[in-house]
Amino acid sequence: MSSGSMTSTEYIQHHLVHLQLNLHNFSVSNGGFWTLNLDTLAVSIALGLLFIVPFYFVARKVQAGVPSGFQNFVETAVAFVDDTVKETFHGKNPLIGPLAITIFIWVFLMNFMDLIPVDLLPRSLGLFGVEHFKSVPTADLSTTFALSLSVFILIIYYNIKIKGFSLIKEMLTQPFGAWLFPVNVLFRLIEECTKPISLSLRLFGNMFAGELIFILIAALLPWYFQGIPGGIWAIFHILIISIQAFIFMMLTIIYLSMAHESH
Repeated sequence: MSSGSMTSTEYIQHHLVHLQLNLHNFSVSNGGFWTLNLDTLAVSIALGLLFIVPFYFVARKVQAGVPSGFQNFVETAVAFVDDTVKETFHGKNPLIGPLAITIFIWVFLMNFMDLIPVDLLPRSLGLFGVEHFKSVPTADLSTTFALSLSVFILIIYYNIKIKGFSLIKEMLTQPFGAWLFPVNVLFRLIEECTKPISLSLRLFGNMFAGELIFILIAALLPWYFQGIPGGIWAIFHILIISIQAFIFMMLTIIYLSMAHESH
C-alpha cells in the first residue's frame, strides 16, 4: 500500500488537504477566509506560463511553408478554436478567440495534472518539508469559481457595452411582457447568477471526483495491483479532462455570444 504507515482513511484525508497560507498572520494553516491555497496558485501559475511562453515564441518566430513540429501543434489548436468560435459566436469581438484558446489550453493543462501519480509531487516536495500538496488546480473550487467569476464579469461588461439602455428594456419585458416586469427581472437575475455557479461546479465536480478515484485506488489497493485499475481509469480520464476543458470554453463562448445579441 502506497500510504505507508498511514491507514487508508488517514491517507485519503492527507491527500485532500491543501498547502495553505493564512494572510492574517502569514502562517501555514488550514481553513479560514483569509487563506490562500499555495499549491493551487503555484501549479496554475506554472501551467499558465507553460502555455503562454511557448505560444508567444511560436507566434514571434512563425514561418510560413516550413512550420516546425510545435508550430504545427499551435496552428492546429488555434485553427480548431477559431472554427469553434466562428460557428458559435454570433458577433464581432477580437477578444473572444484569444480568450477561448486561453481557457481551453489552460483548463486542459490544469485538468491534466490529475493524470500525474497522486504521490509523486507530495512525496517529492515532502523531502523539502512540505507536508501537504494538491497538484490539480481544477479540483479546487476556488480555482473553478475564480475562472467562472472572470467570465461572469465579462458577460456583465458586454451586456452593458453592447446593449446599453436596451438591456434595461430587455430585463423588464422579457420573457413575460412589461406587465410582469418584477418576475422578468427576477428570472433574469437567476439566469445570470446560475451561469458562474454552473460553470464552476461542473468543472470542479468532475475533476474532484476523478482525483478522488485515483486517491482511493492508491489507498485501498496494494501497489502491485494499482496498475490495471489505475491505468484503465487514467485512459478514461483523458477523455473527461478534454471534454471538461472543451465544455468550459464552449459555454464561455455561448454566454458571451448571448451578451452580444438581443433577446
